[in-house]
Amino acid sequence: MSRGRRYDTEPKLNMKKVFAVAIAIIVIIMFIFIIKGLLSKDTTTGKITTKNYFAIYKDNKWGVIDSTGNTVIDPSYKEMIIVPNSKSGVFICTYDVNYETGEYKTKALNEKNQEIFTQYEDIQPLRLKNVISDLMYEKTTLKYSKNGKYGIIDIEGKKITNPIYEDIDTLQFKEGELLVKKDGKYGVINIKGTTIVKTQYDGIESDRYYEEETGYKKSGYIVSKTTDEGYRYGYVNIEGKQIIENKYNDLYRVTDIDSKNIYIICAENGKYGLMKDGKQIITNDYQSLVYNESNDTITALKGKKYGVFSIEGKQIVPFEYKQIDTTGEYIYATSNDENVKIFDTDGKEANIDSNLAILDVENTDYKIYINTADGKTIYTIYKNGKAITKNEYVYIEYLNNNYFIACNSEGKLGVIDENENTKIAFNYNSIQKIEGTDLVQTTQNDTNTIEIYSKDLSKITELKNGNIEKHADYIKLYNNDEIKYVSKDGKEIKNIELFKDNKIFAN
Repeated sequence: MSRGRRYDTEPKLNMKKVFAVAIAIIVIIMFIFIIKGLLSKDTTTGKITTKNYFAIYKDNKWGVIDSTGNTVIDPSYKEMIIVPNSKSGVFICTYDVNYETGEYKTKALNEKNQEIFTQYEDIQPLRLKNVISDLMYEKTTLKYSKNGKYGIIDIEGKKITNPIYEDIDTLQFKEGELLVKKDGKYGVINIKGTTIVKTQYDGIESDRYYEEETGYKKSGYIVSKTTDEGYRYGYVNIEGKQIIENKYNDLYRVTDIDSKNIYIICAENGKYGLMKDGKQIITNDYQSLVYNESNDTITALKGKKYGVFSIEGKQIVPFEYKQIDTTGEYIYATSNDENVKIFDTDGKEANIDSNLAILDVENTDYKIYINTADGKTIYTIYKNGKAITKNEYVYIEYLNNNYFIACNSEGKLGVIDENENTKIAFNYNSIQKIEGTDLVQTTQNDTNTIEIYSKDLSKITELKNGNIEKHADYIKLYNNDEIKYVSKDGKEIKNIELFKDNKIFAN
């Protein structure tokens, strides 16, 4: 019985192909083991997640655990262990502390409790200052010293700069940038070691310009030099170019104007002027200049009289008035005989009641009218030129969509829509939008309760005797007994694991 065809000559193997396949299989196996080592499986959710590390405080000592609850470094240090980057197994430990002199030593350990980066001395984290972030430290950069000078390394121990600086610190409001001192002068470098501002100043600070999307990234630098008459200030833009020389005794940026142009109010010999992108548009002839965000104008004082400029430096209200107020789009100018003239932003007299102020809001369908007649102040919402609220409110503020925060005659806050339907009851002492989110926070003082609402004003959660913290991706609501988390898109997070037996300080 035939069992199939039989060849007289067996086919030969292609050894090159066999070798290539074997190498490919080995590479795949190695890759699987590498991934397995980098990732751990959450047994409660079945998801693959990277490990995080946290400093813990137990029995008056500091240690480190990972996100699975395993002890990485036994609590054995008197000083807090710093975890600069919770996703990286690098921990900065302080030891050999002399509390009388303030001297101490530091070392870096890895997740195996082994000392690393031993080629460097005095390794320190770089603590962030006033940044919009939930990070406490620069997560990719460390500071080290040698022979009394400082340099920086990355989180893996690779040298970024030589130890050439007398000091290195973070720059307030500027994550990823470092204030360095060399030959007694200050400059700015980024965490890659690139010079942004040359080391030639006696002081440097951020101008504090902030945008919702980019944070302080477009903030420039106010730089100072010391003279016999005191500090003199100038300005360096984000490209590192000095556009205003160091000759002013006061200088600050108008931060309420978008970053397309840089407006700087500066004083020379006590007289104020306005610069736009380094060019003078209002001369230094005034005792004060005040920017009015509501209508994009500048109120100026010259002698004892006030006038108004446009933001481009054109005079629109003459210097004839003892007082000028701006509310909404109008300018209210009061003369010595108490007569009030009202001007628009082009400097033309407006024919409206002097007791009436009109506020523009983010949604251009609406305006808020403020009437101060008869010894009381009443707020009214207008849409397309018609009043749409009938009740009397002592305060109204636009919230979002067609919602408004309002205050009744009893001093309680609530939220109404354009049809005057109550969306959040008038029970609160404080209602505000949480910066950087669409979430709304309310507070009741009598019960000390915080509530969080979504953009459509659905209640998400609440907590009595609560405190609130804003982080990059979530809101933390907590008291002595409980912690709650809400994502920025308005969902309560239920599956964050907390280690209740130890006190957690997550970086």
